[in-house]
Amino acid sequence: MSDDNRSPISARQANALFADWKHAPGLVLAVSGGPDSIALMWLAARWRKSLSRGPRLLATTVDHGLRPEAAREAREVKRLARDLGIPHRTMRWTGEKPASGVPAAARAARYRLLAGLARQNGASHVLTAHTRDDQAETLLMRLLRGSGIGGLAAMARESEREGVLIARPFLNVAKSQLIATLQKAGIGYADDPTNRDVRFTRPRIRAVIEQLRAEGGDARNLARLASRLARANAAIEILADGAARYLALKDQLIGAPTAASDATRNADFEAAAFAGLPEEIRLRLLLRAIDRVGHEGPAELGKAEALLAALDSALQKSAKSKSAPAAARQPKLKQTLGGAIVSLAGGRIVISAAPPRRRQGG
Repeated sequence: MSDDNRSPISARQANALFADWKHAPGLVLAVSGGPDSIALMWLAARWRKSLSRGPRLLATTVDHGLRPEAAREAREVKRLARDLGIPHRTMRWTGEKPASGVPAAARAARYRLLAGLARQNGASHVLTAHTRDDQAETLLMRLLRGSGIGGLAAMARESEREGVLIARPFLNVAKSQLIATLQKAGIGYADDPTNRDVRFTRPRIRAVIEQLRAEGGDARNLARLASRLARANAAIEILADGAARYLALKDQLIGAPTAASDATRNADFEAAAFAGLPEEIRLRLLLRAIDRVGHEGPAELGKAEALLAALDSALQKSAKSKSAPAAARQPKLKQTLGGAIVSLAGGRIVISAAPPRRRQGG
């Protein structure tokens, strides 16, 4: 089974791909110079010219300073952008580069620079050229890392990052179709050798997908799986919203103490009601509270699962205990995760901000 689509994208198809952002004030196009992003710029330019009114376009190339060819490729992107009537900016990732984890660090720097430029220019979105092939690779990478349902949903068509919306119009488009589009238009593009460098994860994952094709595991089917998992994840999130309202309503009915003030944003709810919820819902509520109250970034899923197991164990022991009221009020659990303290005491679970860690040598 093959996911190879060599039919060029028509003007009508391009209009449909970009239609969601017709009324945006401005769009930053992330254009590296490779075939996917060059197709993004070319198709977006054609789409914008077909509109009587529409968003301002700004093409942007981030030079990570990792390859000597990058500066020349950025100049070529600028030349094509000028021919298409789109303003162009080159941004550079300066400073010391990490010794390991370069792709992840470069990606974080790229989004940071692109989001900053979008804010400066009044653009609501950054458009990237992630394709169905990229979606399949992302799913497989996260599967091998043991991600949960949310992670296996892979990339969303639109998501928030660095205070700006990241839009991916090509998530259901094959890379081969973008290449065919450029070939028909006679437009060249850069070839980044790091895309074939097996020292990095994605090139190795591409080789795995090639092997999976014979069993039906091509990019189309892997991306379809990611879409179905995204649908399931959205449904579970709605159930988690309902569970949060249920816990709040339980507190109102029993006249329990209300949650702490907005200044501290503590989470505080009845332990017995929490214990009666499904495990996945309990885990999500725990993660939400830790991420909201904590100050050390998103909590790791594995660590949150271990904390939930400890909390469930403490809840079970507390439920079996028939000791004196004074003993029952003693804390049954107190752990820290993600810059938040999770404690169980007096039949209630409280999640509050942990004191900042002391600096070494400070």
